[in-house]
Amino acid sequence: MFRKLHEPDPGGPVIDIDGVAVTVEPGETIAAVLLRQDQPWSRQTPVSQSPRAPYCMMGVCFECLAEVDGTRSVQTCMKPVQDGMRVMRQIGRPRICG
Repeated sequence: MFRKLHEPDPGGPVIDIDGVAVTVEPGETIAAVLLRQDQPWSRQTPVSQSPRAPYCMMGVCFECLAEVDGTRSVQTCMKPVQDGMRVMRQIGRPRICG
């Protein structure tokens, strides 16, 4: 879907997305990294299981929810990457509060 104009530094930070190591650049959001993947979705809808991808990229629509380092329903468009971060696409009903 999307791609960077240059490749990230191969010695740069690495995050894990569903068990796959992905090289990222400091300052990127998780949502921006997800949009570059072959499967750019971050969650599935609870009823039809259809994949949803980051949309507004500013924290308004909640389409970018994913599990980050064991915490569900993280808005990935608002979360900068950190080396060693573990991201899992969210399947099932999201929990926004509590």
